[in-house]
Amino acid sequence: MNAYIFPGQGAQFVGMGLDLYEKYPLAQEMFEKANDILGFCITDLMFEGTAEDLKETKVTQPAIFLHSVILGKIMGDSFAPDMVAGHSLGEFSALVANGTLSFEDGLKLVSQRALAMQKACELQPGTMAAVLGLEDAVVEKICSEIEGVVVPANYNCPGQLVISGELAAIEVACEKLKEAGARRALVLPVGGAFHSPLMEPAREELAEAIKNTTFNTPSCPVYQNVTTIAVTDPQEIKENLIAQLTAPVKWTQSVQQMVADGAIHFTEIGPGKVLQGLVKKIHRDAETESAKVEG
Repeated sequence: MNAYIFPGQGAQFVGMGLDLYEKYPLAQEMFEKANDILGFCITDLMFEGTAEDLKETKVTQPAIFLHSVILGKIMGDSFAPDMVAGHSLGEFSALVANGTLSFEDGLKLVSQRALAMQKACELQPGTMAAVLGLEDAVVEKICSEIEGVVVPANYNCPGQLVISGELAAIEVACEKLKEAGARRALVLPVGGAFHSPLMEPAREELAEAIKNTTFNTPSCPVYQNVTTIAVTDPQEIKENLIAQLTAPVKWTQSVQQMVADGAIHFTEIGPGKVLQGLVKKIHRDAETESAKVEG
């Protein structure tokens, strides 16, 4: 069975999408439509902007979404997943891929999500840290014993967990995790404490937008970050998507479940190859590749 997977924030690169724009009329049409929907020329920032421009949350999130979704559309008939999943932001791309969301609605929600997250970051400063070389249970226990907000945020693969929370609590956690034998506990250059309780204002804002958006019955199941199991009910998909902002991204568990449900081949649709590397670490025998387009 074919699983299509979609990357999240951090996969952006300077010049992303320019080759698609120049080569495919469909891509050009979709990019121009995106400029209209967003109310600014995201194509200028994607094609000619600096790495600094692309790091801004309100640019990063729609840029990665556009790259992924447009790539999928260009694949045409060869784009026929049996199941889909996305890492954090990538879940929105996955939901366009399986027909749950229209391209336009997906882009509007991603833009609203990015702005809401940006606002939440300014309201309550926080950060994230990558922890390497410890069992998940050890990281969870240490986080639970620290004063202040610090929680597991991204279960990326065995031995690689990202924590999220208040600045001081993250610093204390990093020290304690190193003492417990972590190979690394490194604060990441991110704008805020994503997938933690500090994102509650953004969750509330996005919940309203999601509730007012039409979600269709998908063509194949989505394995969502929050529950890690196959979901096809539009109402359930909505609820999980709302919960995602303050809940951890259970990528390890999602991939394990996809494999248990018959996934053999994983195709990464969008910028970069990060997810292929993670899939291989989660399930060594999985076949992985980047999306291919004809012509």
